[in-house]
Amino acid sequence: MPVKTERKTLVERLGRKKVRGLKYLLIAVPFLLYVFAMNYVPLFGWIYSVFDYKMGQQFLDFSNMKFIGLDNFRKLFAEHSEVLRVLRNTLVMSALTLLATPFPVLFAIMINEIKGKYFKKFVQTATTLPNFISWIIVYGIAFSFFSMNGFINMLLKNFGIDISGAGIMGDPDKVWLFQWFLNIWKTLGWSSIIYIAAIVGIDGELFDAARVDGANKLKTIWHITIPGIMPTYVVMFLLGVSNILSNGFDQYFMFYNSVVADKIEVLDYYVYKVGFLINDYPYSITLGMLKSLISILLLFVANTLSKKVRGESIV
Repeated sequence: MPVKTERKTLVERLGRKKVRGLKYLLIAVPFLLYVFAMNYVPLFGWIYSVFDYKMGQQFLDFSNMKFIGLDNFRKLFAEHSEVLRVLRNTLVMSALTLLATPFPVLFAIMINEIKGKYFKKFVQTATTLPNFISWIIVYGIAFSFFSMNGFINMLLKNFGIDISGAGIMGDPDKVWLFQWFLNIWKTLGWSSIIYIAAIVGIDGELFDAARVDGANKLKTIWHITIPGIMPTYVVMFLLGVSNILSNGFDQYFMFYNSVVADKIEVLDYYVYKVGFLINDYPYSITLGMLKSLISILLLFVANTLSKKVRGESIV
């Protein structure tokens, strides 16, 4: 009995809403610790950009490392042509990804309009499944279809259509669009889930009122569905802008080859190559710092534009 009285007194003193909020905060603590450990603790590694650290050395033994100061930053400017080439590839691929952001919105609207319950579930499952397929398997499928002796190339040859000897996977002029197509195919269904949830969250009375007023299906989508999911789209677009230099490593690592290397070498792969293949770990950290600073700048720029245009922002 005394325990129950003490608990009741605590609730009365803090208020039920505050106690409920405290419970939610305690639930969030493990996730906050995970975010801090995985995203903020690694920033300590930036200090290695001013030391001549080599793989195999004791990680925190700074006394046995040569202090090189800003040499890596000077090297960054000295090799600016190579860095700009990598940034060009990264920005082009990310820009294509941003251009594809309306596709999941349209796909979510199309799925929402499907009346058959089982057919809708089938479409959602079939389009979401590629997101869980490894890029290694995707590469194997693409190689079977689009390599020099792949199914698509052999089919085109039978119709008398001339293609490059290496096929589309070895064509530098088509590699950006090809990778863009693969990325859309892999992520379309998964990316549409959040928009489907946003559509479900729209007040059903708005749709009923539109039907009473005589609005057809297209007008209902244009005046109710799209404005209802627009805030979600803006948030996802801003997050996409903030990650514009983080367009993935697995995809470009798998499809990298000497023929298309000049076009497919993005910043994530370049950092990996410099750090692990060339074994210039401090310089790879410097490149990572550049990536982080540009990403933060782009996020605030996009956030400011959103606030001016729509009056809403997320930062």
